[in-house]
Amino acid sequence: MTVHGQIIRFALVGVVNTATYYGFYLLFLALTLPYVAAHVIAFLLSMTGSFFLNCRFTYRTRPTWRKFLLFPLTNAANFVITTFGVWLLVDVAGFSSRYAPLLAAAAAIPITFVVSRTIMTDRPERRPGQQPSRPEPATTSAPGGR
Repeated sequence: MTVHGQIIRFALVGVVNTATYYGFYLLFLALTLPYVAAHVIAFLLSMTGSFFLNCRFTYRTRPTWRKFLLFPLTNAANFVITTFGVWLLVDVAGFSSRYAPLLAAAAAIPITFVVSRTIMTDRPERRPGQQPSRPEPATTSAPGGR
């Protein structure tokens, strides 16, 4: 599968993941949890679903315990950016706590894709026409000589 195809699939999974996250977030707000607690719990639940969707749909790879345990790294930057963004938007900028997570999530998408692809694929794909990297052959000539 091409990187372009993975980006499209990643975006589609992201839409589903964001809707799942947002649904949980609103549910937990309705249960009178503070917005930061609602954000953290919703984030963890949606991240689990995102792992399985990305394995099967985005990267077409088998889920493994190793990938599952590493997958939170794909969301570490996302978590920091969105949590800081939610706080910044709500407490500093005065945005509604209902909409702030949607804005904060947009800033984290590119970083999440790069880290996700690194963890979920067994090896990075080469660009068409790119040769695999090989170690330089050993030479017996003196340094600087040909």
